[in-house]
Amino acid sequence: MKSGSFYSSDPWLKPYAGVINSRINKCVSKEKKLAGDGTLCDFALGHYFYGLHRTKTGWVFREWAPNATKIFLTGTFNDWKEKKEYSMTRLNSQGDWELHLPDTALKHEDLYKMSVHWEGGKGERIPSYANRVIQDDSTKIFSAQVWSPLKKHNWKVKDFIPERTALMIYEAHVGMSSELEKVGTYSEFTRNVLPLIKKAGYNTIQLMAIQEHPFYGSFGYHVSNFFAASSRFGTPEELKELIDKAHQEGIAVIMDLVHSHSVRNVMEGLALLDGSPGQFFHSNERRVHKAWDSLCFDYGKESVIHFLLSNCRYWLEEYKFDGFRFDGVTSMIYYDHGLERNFTAYNEYFDGNQDEDALIYLFLANRLIHQFRPTAISVAEEMSGMPGVAAENDRKGYGFDFRLSMGVPDFWIKLVKETPDEHWDMGKLMYELTTHRPEEKIISYCESHDQALVGDKTLIFRMLDAEMYTGMNNDYHSFSMDRGIALHKMIRLITLSTSAGGYLNFMGNEFGHPEWIDFPREGNNWSYKFARRQWHLAEDKDLKYHYLSLFDRMMIKLHHDFRILDNHYITRIYENNFDKVIAYMRGDFLFVFNFHPVNSFTDYGIPVQGKFKIVLDSDDAELGGFNRIDKSGVYLSIKKADRNIINAPIYLYLYLPSRTALVFRREAIKKATDI
Repeated sequence: MKSGSFYSSDPWLKPYAGVINSRINKCVSKEKKLAGDGTLCDFALGHYFYGLHRTKTGWVFREWAPNATKIFLTGTFNDWKEKKEYSMTRLNSQGDWELHLPDTALKHEDLYKMSVHWEGGKGERIPSYANRVIQDDSTKIFSAQVWSPLKKHNWKVKDFIPERTALMIYEAHVGMSSELEKVGTYSEFTRNVLPLIKKAGYNTIQLMAIQEHPFYGSFGYHVSNFFAASSRFGTPEELKELIDKAHQEGIAVIMDLVHSHSVRNVMEGLALLDGSPGQFFHSNERRVHKAWDSLCFDYGKESVIHFLLSNCRYWLEEYKFDGFRFDGVTSMIYYDHGLERNFTAYNEYFDGNQDEDALIYLFLANRLIHQFRPTAISVAEEMSGMPGVAAENDRKGYGFDFRLSMGVPDFWIKLVKETPDEHWDMGKLMYELTTHRPEEKIISYCESHDQALVGDKTLIFRMLDAEMYTGMNNDYHSFSMDRGIALHKMIRLITLSTSAGGYLNFMGNEFGHPEWIDFPREGNNWSYKFARRQWHLAEDKDLKYHYLSLFDRMMIKLHHDFRILDNHYITRIYENNFDKVIAYMRGDFLFVFNFHPVNSFTDYGIPVQGKFKIVLDSDDAELGGFNRIDKSGVYLSIKKADRNIINAPIYLYLYLPSRTALVFRREAIKKATDI
């Protein structure tokens, strides 16, 4: 743990030290108030109190609904009628309601809801802490479901500890992971996809769309039921089996957690749970997110903090997730959600546009997560670069372990879309890939699910376009095809090898999955054709997808074997904008890229001293290249000038084919005459 304040390493933050300290003091004060003499783990126990629970004597059901005047539990067990014996009792002035039922009143898989009354109205509602919600196939109506199976999941791995190394994240969506034109399941993912992730070498899976959401096409980001694992993919036990199997393979599983907003649906979600618009959300102009058509939580309410912190603990505890990727952090921490802002000046972090209540919540969430599980992983999807987001709490930061480098994929898409290769700026490229705040570790990526959604194009699709349908056979070559295959590999390697903490890939993108992602909707006649993954393409050795898949495995294996990314320091050695050549060191590894579209160079001098061997060559024939380099030799740095000249420069002279990336490993020098 580093000592001192994170902002001491950035002189541009000196004028704002008072604001930073004030914000953190508010965070600490709130933690003390909520935790009392205990910890936040003791505070975040809402899922034990609220919701439906089976006890030794029967059932107890509780709900927080301060605006309600009457609440009935209705369901298949009482013909969905408001009956006296299912009437809840108000416990206190805070709005807690309770109902006790005998053991025989409910059984496993019964459906239920609340019938909530308030002054001037009533309505059916799904309980806020419902841990199982299903949709009727014919009526499409969602209901909570009693979930109390006789056979509980027996965890094989009780206390999984993630590998202490840089994160290699495989972002995945269970529903669209099937080859078939349908919704995939947890069990199918465990059986068919988990082995592929293991084979690819990724050490972390980031699961999307786990929290229940009424509209499948929302990609899981319009959450209605925060404590319910989406039933469209299977049962809670099947999700637990998925996570348990991943742990057995040494793979961590983090969850794409949505606490940044909630679906507007009244019948399925929290929108008007007790008839009041302000129970969980803002009740003024801040209530509706104008870009996402969703509802914004009021993080200033302790009841909301209690709900969300309990939600964090629930997923860690009940399903043994290894942490979270927090969605929409930028949207949370700015009153204007960061929309149409470039964040090019420091004052934009301290100009009064910041929601300090949201910052306090994020501080508390990270405190809770790491108190409950010290090895847990927390990643912020935050694009503004807010100082301290990914700094430790003890250094006056908000406690995220990593921040997603969201500018990198935007940069790559813009570059590929708008600028011919011969005009790529090598200095700007390296700046975009390596810039980050000094206190933070970042997860770099070329493209995530965002770049694959309908309306956009993946990098490979943007480079190949129609030739993806006609030219992916091994024996087909064209300028655009060879360019796309080469750059697909180079872009991934330079993005991974310049990251300051980890790397992320969305499932299928590693082998250049064709086409976009388009979920079933009226506009495509509710088709699943584009909401699936064609894994067989990567296994077909007659297709170029196989080359890209193999290159990705080789690239990930480099880190697996040598822990390259654990050394965060990058030594930028050489950047030639005319030749389009970049070289840098990371530990004992030298990375050299020739991005020039046509020019290959012989005896190209790289100013680095040592003895090197090639460990990865993007031009290798086995990886879809043209095999223009001898990989068997040892490369020695030499003086090409008169050896008697004092301080004559020493260079590593290389053959650099066009559009090729090379990775060298420094070898031990046994004697002085070796160089």
